[in-house]
Amino acid sequence: MSFLRAPSPDTTLTLLALSLPSRVLGFSREGDRYAASYTARVEVRQGQTVVRSVESVEQVRVPTFRETTRTDESIIWQQFLRLAPGRYTLAIALRDGGSIRSSSEEVTLDVPRLSATALGSPVPVYEVIPRQSVDSLPRLLARPRATVVFGVDSLLPVYVDAVGANLPEVVGVRVRDDADVVLWDSTVTLPQRGAGRSVTVGVPVSRMGIGINRVEVVPQGGRDTSRTRVLVSLGDDLPIATFEEMLGYLRYFAAPERVRELQSAGPAQRADAWTRFLKETDPVPATAEHEGLRDYFARIRTANARYRDDAQVGWQSDRGIAFVALGDPDNITDTGLIDPNARVRQQIWEYRELRTQLVFVDQTGFGRWRLSAQGRVDLDAAIRRKQSMQPR
Repeated sequence: MSFLRAPSPDTTLTLLALSLPSRVLGFSREGDRYAASYTARVEVRQGQTVVRSVESVEQVRVPTFRETTRTDESIIWQQFLRLAPGRYTLAIALRDGGSIRSSSEEVTLDVPRLSATALGSPVPVYEVIPRQSVDSLPRLLARPRATVVFGVDSLLPVYVDAVGANLPEVVGVRVRDDADVVLWDSTVTLPQRGAGRSVTVGVPVSRMGIGINRVEVVPQGGRDTSRTRVLVSLGDDLPIATFEEMLGYLRYFAAPERVRELQSAGPAQRADAWTRFLKETDPVPATAEHEGLRDYFARIRTANARYRDDAQVGWQSDRGIAFVALGDPDNITDTGLIDPNARVRQQIWEYRELRTQLVFVDQTGFGRWRLSAQGRVDLDAAIRRKQSMQPR
């Protein structure tokens, strides 16, 4: 939900944006494409009175079967509603046109009153054409989940809606973490566009904290602050909600002393410590992306899928740890391929640069590979050598 100015303070332009992954819809073949449909129904109530209702039947067409199996925010439905300031009950229902699947949600909605000089909510977007007057609508594609993936996304576009008279020429844009610490603070000039000064701000993901962040916009010299919440994650399959939880994931990426520096940083020093950590461990400083962390978290995702039979969480299994910390081995020898009748199987992983061989043993024949005590010592030594190769 986002709130933007309408021509009168007695009405607030309310943007509702929903998203769903394409895999939840029942697609069918339609010529050389795949098609699905769904119905979105929205009802806004005050008490027993229905203030506003919207029902929309939507068609989705994609060119390949692979598109029908996407698990990300692949389908977006959005609707502008003009509502008087106040408290409402918002009921939302989605129904798949190709199956019996449906989903519904009912929440309390507090619509604010926006004065003639107020800024609208900052809106996380994929793309936008700013509006130039208060009686028009911005042409935007919202980011309903307000989520970015660390190591994948470099910037979060945030639309700042400023229309009407007596608008500020400059605003401050800042990011706060869940402990209310300012992680990023910038000043943005709002260019004149017709009767508006709306603009899109690129917020650097590297300066945001893992978990919930708050993006705030405040006019220079003003008091009224507009804000929105943003989630910085490590991917849908790596739900991380706090800075401390993220440090647990870094145990095989950086040397222990570097992780301890992050752990010991207080809330006020955390942003500087994180920035220093990124700078010190970036293998290619000339680029905006941190390739080391990007590849590391990609290996965690791969390990969770590839070694799920080894442990409850794939990346924490013996083979998962080796893969995440050291990468793909140069060579794998599987004795089960040599002697299929052998009761005990071995996998020998060879890392030539690290001068290491790791022997994983499957004693049961059920694919549960384990290192011996000495093998774990060898793995820990290889991890330390790998970490010592990081930039200093």
